[in-house]
Amino acid sequence: MEGRRGRRRRQPGHQPQARRPARLQRGGPDRLRPLTVSSREVRTVGVEEEFLLLDPSSGRVVNRADAVVSESTDGDDTVDRELLRHQVETRTEPATDLGDVRAQLVAARRRVGEAARDAGTAAVATGTAPFGAGEVQVSPKDRYRAMVDEFGEISREAGTCGMHVHVGIGSREEGVGIVDRLRPWLPLVLALSANSPYAEGRDTGYASWRSQIWSRWPTAGATELFGDPATYDALVDGLIAAGAASGPGMIYFEARLAADHPTVEIQVADVCTDVDDALVVAAAVRAIATTAAAEWEAGTDPGAWRSELLRAAAWRAGRYGLAGTLVHPVERGLAPVRDVLTSFVERMRPAFEAAGDLDLVTRGFDRLLGATGAARQRAAFERGGSIEDVAADLVARTEATWEDA
Repeated sequence: MEGRRGRRRRQPGHQPQARRPARLQRGGPDRLRPLTVSSREVRTVGVEEEFLLLDPSSGRVVNRADAVVSESTDGDDTVDRELLRHQVETRTEPATDLGDVRAQLVAARRRVGEAARDAGTAAVATGTAPFGAGEVQVSPKDRYRAMVDEFGEISREAGTCGMHVHVGIGSREEGVGIVDRLRPWLPLVLALSANSPYAEGRDTGYASWRSQIWSRWPTAGATELFGDPATYDALVDGLIAAGAASGPGMIYFEARLAADHPTVEIQVADVCTDVDDALVVAAAVRAIATTAAAEWEAGTDPGAWRSELLRAAAWRAGRYGLAGTLVHPVERGLAPVRDVLTSFVERMRPAFEAAGDLDLVTRGFDRLLGATGAARQRAAFERGGSIEDVAADLVARTEATWEDA
């Protein structure tokens, strides 16, 4: 939740360009003129993933994060505890090649998965615990205990799991320019990642219930335009002074400047059970940030989106995922999901092509249109008829991402 980034290393080259599948190659009625992306190096991406620890037999949470982290840590900070003792977090190092990011995600999942298995539990990639968290236990850090003392039930119910994507920036000025311009596209990122329909033993009716729980934090959600780092810093300082956050790590904006690293951090996504879904989300976020940076560099106005409308768009994305209509990031009205995705690909196409991600993303979009993480969880319930079946399916599919790799 207040994670740190891992150490930097030399960045590998990007992937070769591939042709886009026909299904998302044709423009719809709202076809947009794509922007020209600045001729800079491909931006680095880093990913944080959070996991629940579940009893593989019952599907209930298990408070064994201390043992799992101790066993899986290899002299670095790429595996860590979270707020509650039924959660662990992993981090990749920054890379330009998403193939490298994928390899790091799989390796981290293997380390945590094997350590969890040795501790008699399973590390599971889902946004919420299907049966709820039960009697929660706070991780043994003074910072976490202070959070629970100050924020009470919000903290005790915050044992959800997200995926945070960091994108490299050249300066804080550029970072604020990116944050201001990517805002209307973030509900789509949430919809792509939606993977938390069950909580407290029942279907919540939401594709991402995690997003609703997360929105309870006083600093969470969409923001107004900042314009410059001084305005951004003044708001952060004001929120801390008001007691809404204990420090910069508790600034839970949908997009923020990372406190300790030269990145913009996107905090809207559920953790994905499927690693390939996580790669699609990471690629989409990088393209949004790259395009936003080009708009900032060109002096393009960020658009006068009110934060209230952006919150409504995020609510709809969390409610339906890719199963309904979304608020169109350009036209602002409700639109079919496929139209939004087509417009998105057209708008971000130069960034996807520059990074070599176009084929990965369009194929991933077609796959997610068939079944998001939330849809797969509901399919498991339909097959088995119980929440236990949902939990068992999540355990099996998460472990398959590193056992079969």
